[in-house]
Amino acid sequence: MLKWIESTGKSEEAAIEAALQKLGMDRDEVSVEVLERAKSGFLGIGSCPAKVKVTYEAPAPVEEKAPVAQPVQEEKPAPAVEAEAPAAAPAQGEKAEQIDAFLTGLLSHMGAQAKPVIKMDENGTYQVELVGQDLGGLIGRRGETLDAIQQLTGYAVNHGQSKRVRIHVDAEGYRAKREESLIRLAHKVAGKVVKYRRNVTLEPMNAYERHVIHTALQDTPDVTTYSIGTEPNRRTVVAYSRGEHR
Repeated sequence: MLKWIESTGKSEEAAIEAALQKLGMDRDEVSVEVLERAKSGFLGIGSCPAKVKVTYEAPAPVEEKAPVAQPVQEEKPAPAVEAEAPAAAPAQGEKAEQIDAFLTGLLSHMGAQAKPVIKMDENGTYQVELVGQDLGGLIGRRGETLDAIQQLTGYAVNHGQSKRVRIHVDAEGYRAKREESLIRLAHKVAGKVVKYRRNVTLEPMNAYERHVIHTALQDTPDVTTYSIGTEPNRRTVVAYSRGEHR
């Protein structure tokens, strides 16, 4: 079932982060609507905090006692082979087994020659890499299939549980490549917005991709960002802020 909360902060991003901290969720697990933009006022007078509405999917209540999640014992990360930090440790425990079982069954049902490799990062997020051959079909157009797999996995593992765990699913390093592409797009569009002093509305993106755009431009002078529309056609607007400070 869908639920929502309202949150305030000095900026839109601060308000969103406060809501995520309260919910214990990631940015790509929620949908955000900016209710009020932050206003700095004059010499601090008349300032107004940003206000956002954060919508999320909550597990349906169950009458029986929800099973208690077993703590996951983390192993000390082995020395990184590549220059990547921090290295994620192999995940163990009941949750890791549930993720592995669900994804193995789902991938088999999809006829995909792939298997999940599950690790846990320093923030306690399960990082799942799908390993195999010809994974383009699992990624889909702009990662849509990968997003669906991630959402299904999160729902299957967290359904009926009092404590949610965060799960990120990737294949062939797609998400890192997509993020780099979005950051380049954000700065390119911001340059045009400032040059022509005209707002630009981007193509529909999921919550995580919109978050990448917002974050990439949050400190860019004369530019602000906000989202319009409803899922799945929600879009990010890169707007000329006329010298205002976010």
